[in-house]
Amino acid sequence: MPVIRIPTPLRPHAGGLDSVETTGASVREVLDKLGEKFPEIRDRVLDGGELRRFVNIYVNNEDIRYLDDLDTPVADRDEVSIIPAVAGG
Repeated sequence: MPVIRIPTPLRPHAGGLDSVETTGASVREVLDKLGEKFPEIRDRVLDGGELRRFVNIYVNNEDIRYLDDLDTPVADRDEVSIIPAVAGG
């Protein structure tokens, strides 16, 4: 099963978990499954079915925007990381 790494700011919406195992053949499917279990995370990661502008998703340390975006395939034991952008100065 793919493992989704949950960033610290989203952990309160995932029952405090730092990672979740789920099923799916693509990033979109994995996020859909995560959203079924934790709907508040889906709302913070996706906007109308598309990845929010300031959220980055990596599969095994590769940015999905340079792969097949939400259609990037995932396999058993792949690591999907949700990385919210951080701004400040």
